[in-house]
Amino acid sequence: MADWRYEEHLRSPVGLAELPPTGHDGVAGGAACGDLVRLVIRVEGDRVASAGFVAEGCGALTVCGSVACELLEDATVRDAARISVDGLAEEVGGLHPGKRHAAELVVDALHRALGAAVAADATPSGAEPSGTLVAMSGGVDSAVAALKAGPDAVAVTLELWRDPANDAESSCCSHSAVRRARDLAHRMGMPHLTLDLRDAFRDGVVTPWIEDHRDGLTPNPCVRCNGNVRLDAMLDLADRLGCATLTTGHYARTTDDGLLRLAVDPGKDQAYMLSALRPSSVARMRFPLGALLKPQVRALAEEADLPVARTPDSQDLCFLAGTGRSAFLERHGGLVDRPGPILDADTGETLGEHQGAHLYTLGQRRGLGVGGGTPRYVVATDVATNVVTVGPKERLMTDEVRLRDVVLHRDAWRVDGVKLRYRQQPRRARVVASPETGVSGPGTVILEEPLLQAAPGQTAMLLDGDVVVGVGTLA
Repeated sequence: MADWRYEEHLRSPVGLAELPPTGHDGVAGGAACGDLVRLVIRVEGDRVASAGFVAEGCGALTVCGSVACELLEDATVRDAARISVDGLAEEVGGLHPGKRHAAELVVDALHRALGAAVAADATPSGAEPSGTLVAMSGGVDSAVAALKAGPDAVAVTLELWRDPANDAESSCCSHSAVRRARDLAHRMGMPHLTLDLRDAFRDGVVTPWIEDHRDGLTPNPCVRCNGNVRLDAMLDLADRLGCATLTTGHYARTTDDGLLRLAVDPGKDQAYMLSALRPSSVARMRFPLGALLKPQVRALAEEADLPVARTPDSQDLCFLAGTGRSAFLERHGGLVDRPGPILDADTGETLGEHQGAHLYTLGQRRGLGVGGGTPRYVVATDVATNVVTVGPKERLMTDEVRLRDVVLHRDAWRVDGVKLRYRQQPRRARVVASPETGVSGPGTVILEEPLLQAAPGQTAMLLDGDVVVGVGTLA
């Protein structure tokens, strides 16, 4: 248990109230636990230049804050990223289980401050970029990707969303997920950084997702997040750390010229979710799981004795974990349920009542409450009049797909396939109208065989064989 060093830090705490004026903050704790710690870190180059803290609560919080500041003195960024709860406890000879909570709070604050400082101010030492930055979510896929990352790797976990209405344990981007991923990275001997992207995620993903629902669209937030928010932010962080590449646990592959390829496992392929990435970003990414099947990934995790080997895959959108879409839209977008009629497309007859046209999507069959007879699908929604129209499947079959915001990475004539839904296999197709390569604009795709129409707002991934050569949004 704690030895004389505990009392020394309690009597003469290092860094107490010595907050660097140009540093970056990390705060943990609060009213719920009665303990609160604020730790401020300033980074210059690839080292911690100064650190200080203030704490309210138990004496153990002051002790742990002092230990953290002592460990941070002139530490490299990577060494600072290795500071763990166990490491703090060891520096005072161990902590009573009732005081370990203080170390957890200090480590939370430290890594929030460190991540912000590195993202804003760090610069590499000047040597050639080497190693890789590994995106770790706390799940089995990213853990195995980290296993395959090689030496000189650094782990990073993003905090994207924090809401008491969510189930933190099932979300891959919550504070609880950050803690799990950090503990796992430290167990694997890797430095770990936390990157707080909550503001960027809200502005770039959640708000557009809400507004698309307000307009009656069916958006794909994961494509937007990967293409515009989180992966490029991690590539920027890799530059700050002097890492040459970014490694993730996505099931995808790449070509030599910086384009995405479909994964070997068609059931797990995630190229669709990455399809909005620029080729310049793809060229710096590594996907070590792209040639593996899921059972192989779990087997590798078990061989390495990783505690996440049998962790179930996350299913929900990360910001919806533990809450429903309707409740989320009302809570964060003011989109309350609005009962309205469900009309028959053939007869105009009212068949039932829905809870709001913004909650329904083209092609939806389940949850309509108009059972009996021929299966009916949503064939139209109108958020302005709050009407949902249903009809037979035949009304949704089409061989022409109109797109907006199309970007091609190769000439249009190279396109021979398209994927319109995440869980759908690619279909033979050709592009008959499109903007010039590298320029965004409208486009039209003709399918070789008619297909159930996908909803406006969804992503269309354009393929040349198994290579992703373009992306657009259904108009």
